[in-house]
Amino acid sequence: MSADQLIAEFKALSSEDRQQVAEAILLESESWIPESFRQGMDDIQKGRVIPLETALTEKPPRLEA
Repeated sequence: MSADQLIAEFKALSSEDRQQVAEAILLESESWIPESFRQGMDDIQKGRVIPLETALTEKPPRLEA
């Protein structure tokens, strides 16, 4: 199958299926994606983020060891 055929089939998928395929490709070929970026995306998906304004203006809480 050619790249053009794959692209055409990809475009014909529903948005949910395109997202699933894109995620699978990124996970399979992650060597070009920096670890820090992948960690940041995982943090976002799991809700471990705060608004930028909060981060810039408020003192962070102490972390217990």
